[in-house]
Amino acid sequence: MLREAMLYECDERCRCNVCAHKCTISEGNLGICRTRKNIDGKLYTLIYGSVSSIHADPVEKKPLYHFHPSSFVLSLGTVSCNFRCRHCQNWSISAFSVGEVPVTEMSPEDVVEHARMARCAGIAFTYNEPTIWIEFTYDTFKIAKKYGLYTVYVTNGYMSEDALNEIAPLLDAANVDVKAFREEFYRNVCNASLKPVINTCERMYEKKIHIELTYLIIPDYNDSEEELREFSRWVVSLDEDIPVHFSRFYPSHLMTDVPPTPVGTLERAAEIAREEGLSFVYLGNVPGHEYENTYCPDCGELLVERKGYHVKMNIKKPFCTKCGRKLNIIL
Repeated sequence: MLREAMLYECDERCRCNVCAHKCTISEGNLGICRTRKNIDGKLYTLIYGSVSSIHADPVEKKPLYHFHPSSFVLSLGTVSCNFRCRHCQNWSISAFSVGEVPVTEMSPEDVVEHARMARCAGIAFTYNEPTIWIEFTYDTFKIAKKYGLYTVYVTNGYMSEDALNEIAPLLDAANVDVKAFREEFYRNVCNASLKPVINTCERMYEKKIHIELTYLIIPDYNDSEEELREFSRWVVSLDEDIPVHFSRFYPSHLMTDVPPTPVGTLERAAEIAREEGLSFVYLGNVPGHEYENTYCPDCGELLVERKGYHVKMNIKKPFCTKCGRKLNIIL
């Protein structure tokens, strides 16, 4: 759906200020995300309300383990992305342009009503990068707040400071996908850069948005001990209690020649993160593993037990029931 874009400026060409690419777009052309177009000297989004995917998901699927555990969240995606990740798990919507993927047109009011009818506690924009349709997410979140629904982004973190400033007052939580901790990886695998992602995480933390980080470990690409230690130290420098999810890679999209991540590699990553001082470390795509559970970092008490998306809560307040340690969990 065509709608004038947020956060742009035009002279002879239009400059989009939504993400860190800061595309300069000439008449009739698109930005890197393929969803924002210069039409007669104005910038328009082509995907306002264009929903490619919509599901009521457990919030743990985002993954968010410390934000309203065991609740359900209405999850929506659109078309395309501002990254070109060779290993994308959602390439069937992110790798295509407007008009190449079936969509359903929805209004912000439709989305909120759908969430309420499905008895969801919140709304998450996910599956592909939510920042590329910030106009729609912004309008939807404004209405969601009126009905007491929580709000979530599952994001690659490549938003501009201006975009974060716009959405932050309406955004309760985010899972940021930190794809590696090397500029070379971002340049060669994602057609992007690491630094803006770091900046977004730090700004979200400063703005008191609940954040959790996902790091998909790809064999021989971003799994060195040195890189994992550097990543873990950086997270600790923000807050040792930020939850980190090391996720298992499976061959996908343009990287079908790369084998799945050995579980031992994930377990070693978790050990490294704990050694560097992280309190809450989880493993993703390894159903039934003990690192799905939440334990007290001080006394080891089992606080939240998970088997896939089945969650058993052993706490009613954000404190350890055994030793009283304060926990970074929003219930």
